[in-house]
Formats: sequence, structure tokens, C-alpha cells
Amino acid sequence: MSDNILQRARKTFQLEANALSEVQQLLNDDFKQAVLLIHNCAGRVVFSGIGKSALVAQKIVATFNSTGTPSIFMHAADALHGDLGMVQESDVVIILSKSGYSPEIKALVPLVKNFGNKLIAIVGNTSSYLAQQADLILNTTVNQEACPNNLAPTSSTTAQMVMGDALATCLMDLKGFKDDDFAKFHPGGTLGKKLYLSVADVFPGNDRPLVYENQSVKEVIVEITQKRLGVTAVVNEQKELAGIITDGDLRRMLEKHTDIDGTVARDIMTRNPKTIEPGELAVSALDIMRKNSITQLAVVEGTNYLGIIHIHDLLKEGLI
Repeated sequence: MSDNILQRARKTFQLEANALSEVQQLLNDDFKQAVLLIHNCAGRVVFSGIGKSALVAQKIVATFNSTGTPSIFMHAADALHGDLGMVQESDVVIILSKSGYSPEIKALVPLVKNFGNKLIAIVGNTSSYLAQQADLILNTTVNQEACPNNLAPTSSTTAQMVMGDALATCLMDLKGFKDDDFAKFHPGGTLGKKLYLSVADVFPGNDRPLVYENQSVKEVIVEITQKRLGVTAVVNEQKELAGIITDGDLRRMLEKHTDIDGTVARDIMTRNPKTIEPGELAVSALDIMRKNSITQLAVVEGTNYLGIIHIHDLLKEGLI
């Protein structure tokens, strides 16, 4: 039984992958023209559909909005009962349909055409009513659904989804849409924080552990204990960072030496420690910590020691 389950799952993956490969070959000049039409659109992109196609349309709307192309969703059935009023003169309308013959679609298309809006069809039947009425056709015809009965929209909705993603990524290229732009539309959650949260936003909330090179081990222990970050910076007389001492350094020292009288900070500190500038992204601090198997970084501006950023700070911010 379990073998049959896995066999069906693998077949589903394969059928949908094959469908995408076939649809990729159907891309033509209409796709290029559709991208340019949307790019030059003074209004928004209005997506519509019915059934499963409507759900795919909503996902594409979310992708467009998050990547800088203003879009809205209009359900094909609701459009016939008042929602058509959301379509403005300068908008481009994209209708998704597998058959291109759904009653709601057939009723909606002439209304959009009468408004004078450009109509793009993402459709699985290029001979359909929708395709014949559209200004541009994005062909998502699939030979076989992944459904065992070849009925439930599976391969066809995957093809629609990828067609939407292809439009969105091409538009991102044309707009020169970069990480900073993406962050503007994703200020919340982990994704947004990875793109905009800087070290300077995080480390000032911590104490600033600091000892001088000639201070005793006892003073080092007191500083680390009081500041509760498991580390202290060691600075020279000019308050420039000379090294760091972690609680691990202290344990290793005590394993090797029982007599620590006369031992000072410079004797046990790690010279040339890993550091980060306050203007760098917090996620960069996380990358440095992971690569070097450490849990703290000294924050510096040039040689000037500013404070400590701890892995727990990044955990609190949801970056881990």
C-alpha cells in the first residue's frame, strides 16, 4: 500500500513537470507583448477567474503586488453583480480559465471589451471563446492532468501558476526590482527582517562589556558575569578593540592553569576577533556566526568598539 502511495506521488510530480515543460515550449511573442503591456500600464492589473482558476489568480495577484506591480482580484461571478466597477479605464485585465467557455467567463468578456480595457487570456484552449476575444493569449494547454481520472485541475492549475510567476519575474527584471524594493513590500515577518533589519537596530539593547588589556582575570570574570553576554571586549588605552574573551576562553584557561595570579586580559584574549559594522544587515551577522561556530560578534566602526551582538538577539527577532 505504501509503495502505491509513493508511486502515485512520484507520478503526480512527473506529470506536472512534463506539463510545465510542454507549456514552456508554447511561450511566444504574445507573452513578450503581455509583459510589455503590463509594464507600460498606467493603472493596475485586474485578475479574474472562476473555480480553481480564481484561486490561482489570487495567488498571482499576491505575487504581483509583492514584486511592485499593483494588482487586484475580481471574481468572475461577482463581477457580474457589481464588482465590475473596480475595473478602471487604464487597467489591464487578465482572465484565467482552463476551458475558456465557462458561463461566467463568457458573460464577463464582452463587458471588459466594451470598457475598452486590454484583455489577456491565460487559457488552456486556444480555440475557446475567451481566447478568440482576448488581445493576447498565454497558452497553458496541458495534455494530461495529474488527477488519476484526468479530470481535477492539477497540471493545468500548476501551468497557470507558473505562467503568472513568469510574468512577475520578467516584470521584476524590467523594473530593476532589487532586494531593497522587495523589503519595502515585506516589512513584517522574517522575510522583511532579513532584508532590512540592521545590526544597529539590534545591538544597542545589550550592555557593553569592556575591559582593558591590563585588567586582571578576576575583573574579566566580573565583567562577563555582570553584562550577561558570555563575552567581553578587550580594548587598548585608545579604546580600540584589541581582542575578546568569552566564558569558554576562561574555562579553557582554568583547565590549563591553576595559578592565575598576574594573568591579565591580554594574555588570554582572542586577537583579531570576528567583527561586524553597525550598518550591515543582522542576517549577515547570523551568517558570520554560523560559519565560525560562534554566538557573539563585536560591533565596531573602524577600530572603534561599539558593543556586542548576540545570537539570542537574532533569535528574538525571528531570524533563526
